[in-house]
This record gives sequence, C-alpha cells and structure tokens, in this order.
Amino acid sequence: MADPSAASQAASPPSPSTSRIRYSSASREASRSCAHLSTHTLKQLKFVLPGGVVTYFLGTLARFWRLVESHGWAKMSAWTSLTCGLATIALFLYLLLAPWIRGVQPNYSQWRQSGELAFVVPTLTALMVFGWPLLSFTLSYFTDLGFFKGVTASSGLYALVFGLLGLVPSPIAKRQ
Repeated sequence: MADPSAASQAASPPSPSTSRIRYSSASREASRSCAHLSTHTLKQLKFVLPGGVVTYFLGTLARFWRLVESHGWAKMSAWTSLTCGLATIALFLYLLLAPWIRGVQPNYSQWRQSGELAFVVPTLTALMVFGWPLLSFTLSYFTDLGFFKGVTASSGLYALVFGLLGLVPSPIAKRQ
C-alpha cells in the first residue's frame, strides 16, 4: 500500500522555499540567455535600430558620399557637415575615454569649473547645434530627398551614430 502522506505531498502546492528555488533557477537561465544584453544596451538599441533602418532605406550614406565627391556648394556643405560630425564623434569619445586616459573621473556636473570640460562641453554643443541642421540642409537641398526626407535622413544618421557611441563602454576611474 502506498503511503497516504506521500500522495498528499505530491498533490499539495510546493512550499515557498521550493518555488523560490525553481523561480531562481529559471530566472538564472533566462538571465544567462540575455546576459549579453544589458538594460543600457537595450536602451541604446532604441536609437541604433531606427536610425539604421532610416539610414538604410533612404540611402543616406550613398547620397551623402555622392555630395562629398561632387563640386561646388554641395561639396563644401557636405564636407563642412562631415567635419562637424567627425569632430562631434571625436569629442564624445574623448569625454567617454577621458577617465581611462587621465586616470581621474571628471566631475561632469561641475563642468564649468573644469578648465578642460569648460572647453569641450560648449564646443560639443556648438558642433551638434551647427552640424545636424547643416546636414539636414545639405541632404534636403542638394539631393532629391526634399525637406521632410532630408531632415528624417539626417536625424536617422545622427540617431544611429549617437546610439553606437552610447554602446562604447565608459571606463570607471576614481574621482578626485
């Protein structure tokens, strides 16, 4: 004859400690499968994916490189927006890598008091304020995209680049 207490234990719901163990191991398995995708990475993908899709479907890069290789005002406008974009990327990378390069974590909230950040932050802001509208104008005026698609193309390209820059891991250095 079977033990009735064994049958009642099999039919009863698991105890909280047992269910926590099962939940914990299930969550560990799920976290292992998504371990490489952090919350920060998923947030950055909100910029990378739409920016990449817009850039691809509007042919932004091909149109832009045709302008870079063209003549006249289109070439000058394209080169100026390219220079602004590359300088923006360089300054962003500098801000990200400054703690690793110098070994000291800058106090970004007090950027006006830092001689270095007091130059980099306004310059970066000016480059973005000048670069994005210039790229929008360049793509709108010198290509067949028109105003709406030109602004969309430049926004998509900026979203893609800033999303990719956001994926660069920021090294942590001790704060002075």
